[in-house]
Amino acid sequence: MAERLQKILSQYGVASRRQAEQMIEAGQVQVNGAVAHLGQRADPSCDRIEVNHQPLQAHHRPAQHYLLLHKPLGMVSTCADPRDRPTVLSALPPELQAVGIHPVGRLDAYTTGALLLTNDGDFTFRLTHPRHDVSKTYRVRLEGQPSPEAIAAWRQGIYLDGQLTRPAQVRMISSGLNQTQLEVILQEGRNRQIRRMAQALGHRVLDLHRTAVGSVLLGNLGVGAYRALSSAEIEALLAESSVQSAPQQTASVPR
Repeated sequence: MAERLQKILSQYGVASRRQAEQMIEAGQVQVNGAVAHLGQRADPSCDRIEVNHQPLQAHHRPAQHYLLLHKPLGMVSTCADPRDRPTVLSALPPELQAVGIHPVGRLDAYTTGALLLTNDGDFTFRLTHPRHDVSKTYRVRLEGQPSPEAIAAWRQGIYLDGQLTRPAQVRMISSGLNQTQLEVILQEGRNRQIRRMAQALGHRVLDLHRTAVGSVLLGNLGVGAYRALSSAEIEALLAESSVQSAPQQTASVPR
């Protein structure tokens, strides 16, 4: 059955859908000896698909993996780093590093906690598309004590780069003389959003830790450790994502 190339590449663990689109646009993908174009369809069972001149093996589609990683401080949420910093793949055994696993979204190097990893590009698409709204829960330690007005502004949304952020849930955990700890739940994931919002409200983030992605809790998973998601957790994440922009076929769920 012919499907869009970016979907095929994501299904085979080559890249996420967005990354696959970039690879196609960059001329890195060929179909039957010709450079592919975005929107092109192919059938792995009868078409020769190559990525950087390496053929896609039609009968070697890797098993799909869905993982939760407790990302340590200093680790980058990419599959490779030109500065030789540890990447999220370095937390996995060699057999998992070789099947196209990639992070679902990102945490910056100085943010710790819950990060999803998968080699299912459809799953990544569902959870990272801007129209989808899977929540992320963070524990935030701020310098100083934000005023009630600042907390209210954070809850209602503030302008970043000329665009209003979505309303957030903000709960005070503790407050001392020089620092405050909050729980913040976001329904969007702009670049360094919590740090930038805090800065806009006059406070520096001292520590940022993600405790949950949707209903999937980090719990007592050790720093640098990972575990497989259960089928129930995968189904819950897909259910929590918005359906109006979902692909025609949702990510398969391992049983």
